[in-house]
Amino acid sequence: MSVEGLPMVVPAQDLPARVRIHEVGARDGLQNEKTAVPTEVKAEFIRRLADAGLTTIEATSFVHPKWVPQLADAEQLFPLVKDIPGVALPVLVPNRRGLDRALALGAERVAVFASASESFARANLNRSLEESLGGYEPVVRHAKESGLQVRGYVSMCFGDPWEGAVPLHQVAAVCAALKDMGCDELSLGDTIGVATPGHVLELLNLLNEEGVPTNQIGVHFHDTYGQALANTYAALEHGVTTIDASAGGLGGCPYAKSATGNLATEDLVWMLHGLGIETGVDLGRLTATSVWMAEQLGRPSPSRTVRALSHKDQ
Repeated sequence: MSVEGLPMVVPAQDLPARVRIHEVGARDGLQNEKTAVPTEVKAEFIRRLADAGLTTIEATSFVHPKWVPQLADAEQLFPLVKDIPGVALPVLVPNRRGLDRALALGAERVAVFASASESFARANLNRSLEESLGGYEPVVRHAKESGLQVRGYVSMCFGDPWEGAVPLHQVAAVCAALKDMGCDELSLGDTIGVATPGHVLELLNLLNEEGVPTNQIGVHFHDTYGQALANTYAALEHGVTTIDASAGGLGGCPYAKSATGNLATEDLVWMLHGLGIETGVDLGRLTATSVWMAEQLGRPSPSRTVRALSHKDQ
């Protein structure tokens, strides 16, 4: 894979020197696929992502197979990848049973999935907002008692398809509750991709005011309205150094009407490298990995950078 066409490096002032990319393609990306992806293909995908320099790769979810059949092979997949040196492999756990399954396989990092809106909590978690947060408290407590690092995902931080704009103080209250129950890191999800940079900065400022420090915050943007990189830049200006992204733009594929597009890891890396921000990621290897995965899925990658760089090799 050629790496010709890498961006000219022009550092911007007052941005972080290094960013940790939290790669979600193997979990958040593949869970949206309509056809089953073989376990060994998933394992090879994760190995190739690690070889490209990604050090945090979300591997799978221990949710009940009835709800996410694409990730029903969590018990088979995790042992195939858990010993990759130098790579953290967090897994999603929806409840205590999911946590116990993850612990039995030696998982060291887990994530819980909460909502900032009442409507989404009821639609996705079948509980009220208050009930869903209460249900996570014993899960997080047991995970921490077991020595695990815990991430708290907060969905619908910027907008909800049923309620519209979500009040910022409501988002901050959910984030503060997760922090107080023991979450080490919070990921702010723009689930339907409606955020804009000013909105992002306002929420980040409010979270700081409410006692959530920037070094505990990650951002998870979707590119539904083409704002993911602009929103990422705003978060960088605020000092955020953990950015979620999905290799090749997997998840929320444009071919699936109900899904919105994840920020593609390659597009993120192109921007970060152009800004002189270190990531540890080899863009050529990452692009080759996404081209390979797109071949496994039988369709081109949505990532603009993948398409541009792979076109140069033709």
